[in-house]
Amino acid sequence: MYWTLELASYLEDAPWPATRDELIDYAIRSGAPVAVTENLQQLEDAGDEQYEGVEDIWPDYPTQDDFYFNEDEY
Repeated sequence: MYWTLELASYLEDAPWPATRDELIDYAIRSGAPVAVTENLQQLEDAGDEQYEGVEDIWPDYPTQDDFYFNEDEY
């Protein structure tokens, strides 16, 4: 399983919290690349486990704090 910023961006608007099966369904319906669906299928199926956001699926997902961009300058 591999994630990139581009692949993870397809899940940003997913209906969080969601189970693995709900995320797979969302990825298919939203037209996400096959790699997104394949990555989601490789997650452990823990039944009713709910994921709260992309960070639960990809712990290294960069957040706004990871970028050194000063919004006040623009």
